[in-house]
Amino acid sequence: MNSSAQFLNPSEAARRLGVSAKALRLYEQRGLIQPLRTQAGWRIYGPTEMDRAAEIAALRQLGLSLAEVTRVLKGDPEALKPALAAHQAMLESQVRQLAGTVDKVRAIRANLTAGHVPTAGQIAQLMRPASETVIAFDLPWPWGGERFELSDIRPLNYIIGPLGSGKTRLAIAIATALPDAAYIGLERSAGGNGKSRIDVDPALKLRVDQALAWLVDDGATASPALIALLVAMESTISAILVVDMVEQGLDQASQEALIAYLRRRAPDSPSLFLMTRSSAILDLSAVPLDETILFCPANHSPPIRVAPYPGTPGYEAVASCLGSPEVRARTEGVIAWRPRVA
Repeated sequence: MNSSAQFLNPSEAARRLGVSAKALRLYEQRGLIQPLRTQAGWRIYGPTEMDRAAEIAALRQLGLSLAEVTRVLKGDPEALKPALAAHQAMLESQVRQLAGTVDKVRAIRANLTAGHVPTAGQIAQLMRPASETVIAFDLPWPWGGERFELSDIRPLNYIIGPLGSGKTRLAIAIATALPDAAYIGLERSAGGNGKSRIDVDPALKLRVDQALAWLVDDGATASPALIALLVAMESTISAILVVDMVEQGLDQASQEALIAYLRRRAPDSPSLFLMTRSSAILDLSAVPLDETILFCPANHSPPIRVAPYPGTPGYEAVASCLGSPEVRARTEGVIAWRPRVA
């Protein structure tokens, strides 16, 4: 038997673990895992390293920060308590949703036995999660009133497109069309970075401090831009938040920590539409199945939903819009210019 078959390169190891190669590098940078090296110096992962990486990935899926993962792996169980409580709450929410669907199926079967044929809408409703929201509206300029429909709203939804594609108008239109949605624009960083708001609201300050502590623990920088974003998100009481350029003013480590934090939120947290062009926020190699990508084409065709798999319609166009935080920093604040028609 070829013993080399037990050793995997980073891309294959990441694929088997269900994480990104970037995540494996981050685990290594934090000292959580130490891959082996070939004679040529290439990283490889053997059975021991894969077992360790699987443990880390499982703890991350529970919502632990990297610092919390470190403490757990060193034998400190206290870091597990809040993560397990949040995981239990998520499972209980799913159980309630399933119970509600079972009740609907039971009622439809009883009505069918009594001779009442269910409508197509009633049957379709059984196939959608209880928390799902359907939206439909006429698109604003530059689409000229074409109809836009979104059959479901996920916990995390991304809006992406090149400059001038209309993605900001789509974001605002979504926030306007949904009855319990709020739009968080780029002006969030003005006015003292939100510090005056948390100084007069102790409950808000506590929520922001807790979120900031988790993010810093995970490698983020406690910058004014990050604090302003957290204040805006934590102080907006809505079921859905639409955030303009979520990466604005954040370095790469902060962006990576932020998206990990947003993925670990409680099930009853607001759904998010994140406008972005950063590959640190929207890493196409690590997008889970329960997240949605909405792409606004440059030719002003209607926005489309894109699956995060190479070869699917729109995938390459989405990838071409994404840039590293360093690249994004060079174009921060740039807006598309459209000449006036004489």
